[in-house]
Amino acid sequence: MGKKMIIAMLIAIMYVSNTQAQTKKTVEDPDNLAKDYFSQIMGIAVSATSNVKLYQFVYDWIGTPYRLGGDTKRGIDCSGFAFQLYDKVFNTVIGNNSRNIFTMVNPVSKDDLKEGDLVFFKIKSRAISHVGVYLGDDKFAHASSSRGVTISNLNESYWKRYYYKGGRLIESLKEQL
Repeated sequence: MGKKMIIAMLIAIMYVSNTQAQTKKTVEDPDNLAKDYFSQIMGIAVSATSNVKLYQFVYDWIGTPYRLGGDTKRGIDCSGFAFQLYDKVFNTVIGNNSRNIFTMVNPVSKDDLKEGDLVFFKIKSRAISHVGVYLGDDKFAHASSSRGVTISNLNESYWKRYYYKGGRLIESLKEQL
């Protein structure tokens, strides 16, 4: 009788622990992964990420290699990344190179940048040669020639040195497109 009781208890314990293990399994939610990622990277509360679609898009492209003229996940350049982001996140078509894109914005001071604004750089050039998308807290997403799609800080010495201007897409252009 003692052995039967022990076996019954072991079976009951295994059943309960198996049931608990199955109920603890959760499906990873991509939106929550993106929020958590940006919350950690940017040091902001998950609830403060107002444009989940923007952060999800960037999250999905992080690590995509750089390729001049590229516009796919196999390789993309800075203007291709900005173009894809605006198309998919904001349903808006913008220019296909950083100089064209700059003609479509109203300049915005660095202090007034908002999520989704564009940031432009003149890297070792008199002309605009790089574009990124502002995320908040001085961070921006872009396709770096050395690191692929990544997030950088406007206050890093390199980006500070070459920063030109920020810009917000002209409202009348949004309506025409």
